[in-house]
Amino acid sequence: MSQKKKIRGPLKRVATIHDLSGFGKCSMTVALPILSAAGVEACCMPTAILSTHTGGFNHFTYHDLTGDLIPFMDHWKSLNLHFDAIYSGFLGSSKQAEMLIRFIDLFKEAQTLVCVDPAMADDGELYSVFDREMVLQMKKMCSKADLLMPNITEASFLLDRTYRKGPYNRQEVIQILKDLSGLGPSQIVLTGVYFDDERLGAACYDKKTEQIHFAFSTYVHQQFHGTGDVFGSFLVAAMMNNFVLQDAIVFAVELTQQAIERTIERQTLLKDGVDFEGVIPEM
Repeated sequence: MSQKKKIRGPLKRVATIHDLSGFGKCSMTVALPILSAAGVEACCMPTAILSTHTGGFNHFTYHDLTGDLIPFMDHWKSLNLHFDAIYSGFLGSSKQAEMLIRFIDLFKEAQTLVCVDPAMADDGELYSVFDREMVLQMKKMCSKADLLMPNITEASFLLDRTYRKGPYNRQEVIQILKDLSGLGPSQIVLTGVYFDDERLGAACYDKKTEQIHFAFSTYVHQQFHGTGDVFGSFLVAAMMNNFVLQDAIVFAVELTQQAIERTIERQTLLKDGVDFEGVIPEM
């Protein structure tokens, strides 16, 4: 009989703040199982509840939970909850972004890693539900973040840069990373990075060490919904398991690529999201 591994220390706990779609793999539907499978306790504060995600579906229901967020966080505070990380994704409005800033002020401690995915834009455009006020609030959130995880489009809005479709060059990406760190976060992970049409991935920058790293996988030229949430959740899971940043982005890129490959092999409808479930045992 094999010996049981000795368990040391309390379970890592992450405040997971995303919307929740009943069908379609993104946001909370992705973050909760990935973090849990990584041995991390995910405490969920949903920002909205939808019947499906919004990519490729029509006539979905949408229940805004803005009115519940303050009572939610006040109750958690009354329970004296402590978090090893705060992980935010899609927020329904600039008002919710203001509330998340309050949440960070309430719960951030010395050891708390604040991970912000400024999920507000893609392909050079803001999501249709957002305006410039959302960009301004996201900039304020950047000043509270330890780890910022934008795609190229979101980085362009945060930096007031003109969006440019890739391929990019190494120096251009390095400049974006360093400019983003100027907004406040000490660690940046930039997604949607590619230097040619063969490889796609992410870049990271640690302001304290000034180290820059890249991680790439095969570029599949199709649109897969929810890959940003899958990547971000694998990344946070890795950080909560004491990966250094450059290893965490390699981990997240490789597992996201595996999920995409499984989606293609199973001929899953692309709008349904990627088949990350089969990757979890390998994680």
